[in-house]
Amino acid sequence: MELDDELCLCFHVTKRKVVNFIRIRKPVKASQLSECFGAGTGCGWCRPFLQRLLEQSAQQIEQPDDGLPDTDAYASGRQQHRKNKGLT
Repeated sequence: MELDDELCLCFHVTKRKVVNFIRIRKPVKASQLSECFGAGTGCGWCRPFLQRLLEQSAQQIEQPDDGLPDTDAYASGRQQHRKNKGLT
């Protein structure tokens, strides 16, 4: 996933916005990332990925292999997630 790809697809929050939010605001809990334009408060698909970015930040990894899938696989996984939750 590139920095300008959307991480929270419900609220169109990019990975760059989340990374900068973590760097500047230094949240201690993943739930605090919701203050970043509502990230993680929609369908919930991005929450594990938000948690991963927060954990990597806590470990002070300069160029993390964020473990996020590419954009197409990410969107496809979210679509399946929403279907499983009955949100589509």
